[in-house]
Amino acid sequence: MELLGSYINGNYTVFIYEDGTRFKETHDDKFIAEYPDSIDCKITNWCDRMCRFCHEDSTPDGKHGDILNAKFIDTLRPYTEIAIGGGNPLSHPDLEEFLGKLKARNVIANMTVNQKHFMEELSRIRRLTDEKLIYGLGISYNVYDEDCIDEVLKFPNAVLHVINGLTNTKMLQKISALSDGQLKLLILGYKEFRRGKEHHSQQVEAWKHEMFRMLPVIIKGFKVVSFDNLAIDQLDVKRLLNKEQWEQFYQGDEGQSSMYIDAVNRKFAINSMSEQTFDLLDSIDDMFAVVKQINM
Repeated sequence: MELLGSYINGNYTVFIYEDGTRFKETHDDKFIAEYPDSIDCKITNWCDRMCRFCHEDSTPDGKHGDILNAKFIDTLRPYTEIAIGGGNPLSHPDLEEFLGKLKARNVIANMTVNQKHFMEELSRIRRLTDEKLIYGLGISYNVYDEDCIDEVLKFPNAVLHVINGLTNTKMLQKISALSDGQLKLLILGYKEFRRGKEHHSQQVEAWKHEMFRMLPVIIKGFKVVSFDNLAIDQLDVKRLLNKEQWEQFYQGDEGQSSMYIDAVNRKFAINSMSEQTFDLLDSIDDMFAVVKQINM
């Protein structure tokens, strides 16, 4: 793997590689960050999909965030990872200028799009990745589509995003077979928040139980399988790893080296489900200091 960059954050060193792999090393017992390694950033609440489970309540009437005048961008360190989402981030009129600002600061921009929007804007997305304006590409996937899988495989740093409770494990096994195990998969926890709370049902619970049961099989069918912290809890991922493996792979609790920014409502929080939010500040360090206090 080719090293993209490295930096020191607090008491540890971070190594970022071209394929999206991140390693953290420290001589201490735990990682203590001075600023976030990764930021989840919502830039718009506009989306035409109206997914019943959307925890962001995105709609065709949703507003765009004022991302070009967000002063905290000028305080981001090189190789900080920022995960851009929405809503549909491709709909934001300032997206490409924003990505240009991040690239100029050597910030690693990753973006998540719905599978429908991915297929509709393939040529644009390919241009953004070719120009290194986007490094990691997440595709939110919940309807089986072989053509979509074929296109995803053409992006080396693409990751298929699925939600625990909304994903049929038989579909995942079909995808694994179709891709010959070459796809990267991210399993997200089901968020009982906003529309996600309204959509929660017995079917969601049934598919959660099925994912829990089939997880050892699913893991073997993909090149890489990763989880957000909510999915780690819901699926008890720790049960599948020994102590050494857990310490090697676990990236830390919410807020330990990560945070959430809502550029639409100009708020920040420990994560996107937190009801404890704060007004956006000009400095990422100042905002992260607040987040760390919540995590203590």
